[in-house]
Amino acid sequence: MVSVAKSFDAPIKLLFPTADAARPFSMLGLGDIVIPGIFVALALRFDVSRNIKNRYFNSAFLGYTAGMTVTIVVMNWFQAAQPALLYIVPGVTGFVAVHSLWNGEVKPLLEFTETQPEEEGAAEEEDEDSSQSKKVD
Repeated sequence: MVSVAKSFDAPIKLLFPTADAARPFSMLGLGDIVIPGIFVALALRFDVSRNIKNRYFNSAFLGYTAGMTVTIVVMNWFQAAQPALLYIVPGVTGFVAVHSLWNGEVKPLLEFTETQPEEEGAAEEEDEDSSQSKKVD
């Protein structure tokens, strides 16, 4: 996996310089950012839907930071490439899970959906408006 990522010259990886001459760059794949980022964005949407100020977003972001820190520590400890998602995903989901357990909001978090009940009412009002305009014509 590492050899393929190193040989592939496309914008799917981020390279960070290191002080080690044997390994001049640390590599982070685009999937290591995007996949947890979707979960972090969903945590922000949950906060917005409940009109609370970034509580779950902050937990998810802190979990991502902790996961990246663990990845870097393990990578330097073993002097070998590590799959970052192995540490990031448990960090992000774990921090959000503990936060929801602490606040007693597990059920609303698990039942969260993007659909809004106001959309149905708005659709009914549009139907009424269109039927009234037809009667006028």
